[in-house]
Amino acid sequence: MSSSPLDNLLKLLKVTPVESDVFVGHAQDLGFGQLFGGHVLAQSLMAAAQTIESDRLCHSLHGYFLRLGRTNEPIHYEVDRVRSGQSFSTRLVVAKQGGVAIFSMSASFQRLEPGFSHQDSMPQNVKGPDGLLSELERVRSVKEKIPEKARDALTADRAIEIRVADPVDYFSPEQRPAIKNSWFRTLGSVQDPDPYLHQAVLAYASDFGLASTAGMPHGFTFFKPGIQIASLDHSLWFHRAVDLDGWMLYAKDSPSAAGARGFNRGQIFSHDGQLMASVAQESLIRVAKK
Repeated sequence: MSSSPLDNLLKLLKVTPVESDVFVGHAQDLGFGQLFGGHVLAQSLMAAAQTIESDRLCHSLHGYFLRLGRTNEPIHYEVDRVRSGQSFSTRLVVAKQGGVAIFSMSASFQRLEPGFSHQDSMPQNVKGPDGLLSELERVRSVKEKIPEKARDALTADRAIEIRVADPVDYFSPEQRPAIKNSWFRTLGSVQDPDPYLHQAVLAYASDFGLASTAGMPHGFTFFKPGIQIASLDHSLWFHRAVDLDGWMLYAKDSPSAAGARGFNRGQIFSHDGQLMASVAQESLIRVAKK
């Protein structure tokens, strides 16, 4: 019996200890020509989690993408146990390929405790996921326009289904405000009870569609030639327990682009309106001179 894409993703996100506080994870080719940022982000979280006390969960992480990661070789994660306090624990993770750092991340974990609670409301004027085409369906509908070397990977089955509420044309995008709302869900139930794995899946998904938000006022997408887009950093705050059951709404905006950098923000809501996480990211947006 073959494994589902979700089973493969969950297996992929888990990293294996090879020596004290050093872990190894496998790479994945999604057709982007480089290692997907959410992949190394999620595996870094899983590496840090293996050094954390069992009574605390990640509440924030901040990562920097230092070099393009390669999809044809494993990634080694070195964890520094910076501090373990009574309520908070801090870890620094450096991801390497070929002995060279490609990503660094600091993550903070907190012992679960009660406190004040409030949140923004889920946006109400967003089309629901029913009736929307998935991003995979949309990509497959134009696969003849995709370069042959990336076609199979870009049109392969995915563990995360994404449906954009108001999609743009990949190849002829119109200029519009930098606001994007998308629904996403895992294609299958995550049965594993490990709460860190649930956080890692959300971290993985949080990198899809975020960087391109800054391109919307300028009428470009990843598919438009002459544009170089790459994540520079990624920050994620977990506000509440991660609920991967059903559709989640990812509400994104970009308040600024300047100096060949786009700044993007996002809020991730559960199907019942709980604000699970907030995201912030800067991305490189460079227009080719020729």
